[in-house]
Amino acid sequence: MIEEIRQDAEERMKKSLAALEVAFARIRTGRAHPSFLDSVNVDYYGNITALRQMANVNVEEGRSLVIVPWERSMIPVIEKAILKSDLGVNPSSSGESIRISMPPLTEENRRDLAKIARSEAENARISIRNIRRDANNDVKDFLKEKEISEDEARRGEDQIQKLTDEMIKQADKLLAGKENDLMAL
Repeated sequence: MIEEIRQDAEERMKKSLAALEVAFARIRTGRAHPSFLDSVNVDYYGNITALRQMANVNVEEGRSLVIVPWERSMIPVIEKAILKSDLGVNPSSSGESIRISMPPLTEENRRDLAKIARSEAENARISIRNIRRDANNDVKDFLKEKEISEDEARRGEDQIQKLTDEMIKQADKLLAGKENDLMAL
């Protein structure tokens, strides 16, 4: 029973870390990366479709992205979707493709993005702690129902705490990596 609770908590905590990685991918560094456009959705003949499902996105010269839609007629629609997405970039079309230049980040922008990254990491830590609380409540419920002994409950809570500490360390490691990326010139 306790092992099932621990495994469930671990699975949910890993999902929190995965969500943190997705949030970090949205925070741009000075370099261009195709995942920067993952949050862009385009109205494709009445269906909301991810940009990656209707165009090739490639990095060119390290500081620009080139989007080549599979249908030329979608270029203006894709441009509008990128502008609406609030990513802070301006697309420019050249007939068959769309180019997005990533402007270099100023020191102030880097600090602001680092603050956002720290905020996202704190949200992930809070999520992990909430999962710990839920798991500990489940253990206490089993103890109240006399399905486990106090020693087993204490051992289960210790295992859950160790798991929580490990997951928070991973979140901190992800944050440190993102901050290094942001502050690198």
